[in-house]
Amino acid sequence: MSTNAPDDRRYTASHEWAAENDGVVTVGITDFAVQELGDLVFIDLPEVGAEVSIGEAFGEIESVKAVSELLSPCSGKVVEVNTELEDALDTLVESAFENGWMIKIAASDVTQLEALLPADKYAKQLDDHE
Repeated sequence: MSTNAPDDRRYTASHEWAAENDGVVTVGITDFAVQELGDLVFIDLPEVGAEVSIGEAFGEIESVKAVSELLSPCSGKVVEVNTELEDALDTLVESAFENGWMIKIAASDVTQLEALLPADKYAKQLDDHE
């Protein structure tokens, strides 16, 4: 199982990705996570203005196989939510790293992202997982 994990973001062990731009962190899940989940049926995302904490659930995604928590890669306030995903979960399958973003967080401390995996280490984790 290979992932095309872009180098411009960081990754969690639980398969979320985080791309930071001027203190705003865009968050989604990797194509590996989407493939592992299988047929997606529901996503629950927070409201704009919600506070999120690093390592804590900000929502959940449900497939025919399982319900998985979505874990925040940093702490801060949700400033944007991709509400289009609710009616178009296929977007995650087609574009997990671009159009399939879930939330944008105004990070309280962007240095928290330094603890996440760079793309090459994330890809190695997936290789080791096989």
